[in-house]
Amino acid sequence: MKLRLGLSLVVLSLCPLAAPAGDDHRHRPRAADLNDCCTAGDEDFPKVGGNLGNQNYSRLKQINRAKLRKLGAVWLNKIEGGLTTGNNQSTPVVVDGVIYLESALGNVIAVDGRTGQTKWKYLQTRGNLTRRGVAVGQGLVYTLSGDNYVVALNKDTGEVVWERQHEGWGNVEKVAVVYYGGRLFIGTNDGDRNAALALDATNGDKLWHFWGSPGPGEFGNDTWEGDTWQEAGAAPWIHPAIDPELKTVYFTFGNIRAGSSQNGSTRGGDNLFGNSIVALDMETGAYKWHFQSVHHDIWDMDNVMAPVIVDTKIRGRERKLIVYGSKSGMYYILDRRDGSAPLGIDEIPVAQEPRQKTSPTQPFPRQGAWTETCVVDQPLGTAVPGNPNRAVPNYERGCIYPAHWDVPILSVPGHGGGADWNHHSFSHSTGLMYTGFGYVAAAHSLTESSNGLRPPGEYQTGGIVAVDPSTNRIRWKKRMPYSLAHGNGILTTASDLLFIGQPDGNLLALDARNGEELWRFQTGAAISASPISYEIDGEQYIAIYAGGTGIPYGNSAPRGDNLWAFKLGGKLAEAPIPPAPIVRRPVSGGPVEGSIVANTVILARTYNATTNTVGATESTAVNGMAPTHLRIAPGTTVTFTNPATNLNTHCATQFFEGLFNFRLAPGESATYRFDQPGEYFFNDCFSPRPTGKVEVIQPIP
Repeated sequence: MKLRLGLSLVVLSLCPLAAPAGDDHRHRPRAADLNDCCTAGDEDFPKVGGNLGNQNYSRLKQINRAKLRKLGAVWLNKIEGGLTTGNNQSTPVVVDGVIYLESALGNVIAVDGRTGQTKWKYLQTRGNLTRRGVAVGQGLVYTLSGDNYVVALNKDTGEVVWERQHEGWGNVEKVAVVYYGGRLFIGTNDGDRNAALALDATNGDKLWHFWGSPGPGEFGNDTWEGDTWQEAGAAPWIHPAIDPELKTVYFTFGNIRAGSSQNGSTRGGDNLFGNSIVALDMETGAYKWHFQSVHHDIWDMDNVMAPVIVDTKIRGRERKLIVYGSKSGMYYILDRRDGSAPLGIDEIPVAQEPRQKTSPTQPFPRQGAWTETCVVDQPLGTAVPGNPNRAVPNYERGCIYPAHWDVPILSVPGHGGGADWNHHSFSHSTGLMYTGFGYVAAAHSLTESSNGLRPPGEYQTGGIVAVDPSTNRIRWKKRMPYSLAHGNGILTTASDLLFIGQPDGNLLALDARNGEELWRFQTGAAISASPISYEIDGEQYIAIYAGGTGIPYGNSAPRGDNLWAFKLGGKLAEAPIPPAPIVRRPVSGGPVEGSIVANTVILARTYNATTNTVGATESTAVNGMAPTHLRIAPGTTVTFTNPATNLNTHCATQFFEGLFNFRLAPGESATYRFDQPGEYFFNDCFSPRPTGKVEVIQPIP
């Protein structure tokens, strides 16, 4: 545990902080009753998101800034016996002093919140699928399983009470389950067509569904060209928010696929309800209103944050709001009764590519974004790493929503950046919204597979931002060494503390008023879940599940199965520091010793490491350097060669140090001597996609 007393650099606005909310104990509802949208976490933290409004806030304040020096771990439960593989995206919940969560194996574990002892474990048998959190209600714990099963377990024993299979709606396997009023609300994913579902919590019967892409005769079907709605994607990737007073559930639907998330040429129209928040009648599933944040998406820029319910004043008038945003790095602040925008959202003309059937405009909040939306043209040879948004060389550079076709255009925040799918927080005390975010620039064109290319060699970093929802203005912003966009949720408390976990295993406590780091603790594995808080016998606990996931740092993010609990006076030692995640996007292919290839890199050719052979034809593939990863000792001279049989001039542009920029016609070569240990990335001016790395390491004696 490390106490941080120094000040951190932040960006402050001049807006005053909101007045603290009252804390009347006499008539306060209990969080676990889930009677309204916004009861703060108390003794319990009863759902993923803390309450039905997804505010990730606790009214507990025993742990405060003055006492942080006494905060320490009290127990550690390795819930799967020390597992160090898999994807862990499940955030725990707490009801009646018991923590419930899912492991990377999809098992459900109940843990005593005081002692850390496992009370029971449900071993699912249908495959190890990623999970994001259970629901608790009616004496049951609800989870998802393979083959599209919803499973209800006895809350006290873990015994299966019922199982129900739901097929034909997309895959029922990942999204955190939400319980309210005898119903379960579930989003599906990874199907050609996906839906939001409401089930009867007593037996799993389907009560209603709402498709992410409307069919013939349904509102919005005319926004799809032909029958492309049938393979639209448009998945509700994350759990919804619920407002019982308005009898409304708010689902967010993600990116459009319809053959390709980057190819809009065959699916003209706005493509509802992709990239949208949709308000539905909680009892019937009937459509009420929607807001689409990205029209006709060709960038995988789905905004799939779990929406956050906020009540605040705007220009002196109390407003019922829903806060929505995510990958775009913007908050779209809407009136949750009708979807109107009290702070203004403007349709702004954007770059056009007729072949892509691009939308003429995109919606931008009048107050702008809370992260950069254009890559930075920082010259090579200047500060390293420099600005985290700096462009990898040789790419065409753009801003958010570039009009691409067959040439990759680099833009930020990128489809892996912004806030992606981490959990946001709204503090009743400060009146601010908080999120972690990432800078993960992406290059889009029809030459790219999947959802776009995250260029090898770029830095993948991020930050934390606090936004005033009454103005949609940044209160403070703090850069961080890692992307915090993938499950790195935020918890705020009534003592104005902010807790967040990093991919390097550190759990941090910041001052929620200005972002100053106050405390950190090494958990031993990457964190891709939200911290939670609960209380037992008058003592406040903070808990975090440190397990790790593969986005965006792949297998370099340290894995584990570590469920930790902290309270004042805790004495348990920190975990050993795991290897840090690799922040720079890796090249394709493993290391090849320089001696094997005569310390030579062949430009615009692929390499087969098994046979030690160079491809026979010119290549602009990402692995079009032979080899992509050359490993040498200090003092080695490397030769870069453009084969005479290539048709085009190619480059080896080293970034970001700017050590060399060889431009070689067919048949030409150039050399460079590498004296200092380190890793040196380079790409090609003909097409920036082929990227290589020279790794210089001291030989082991």
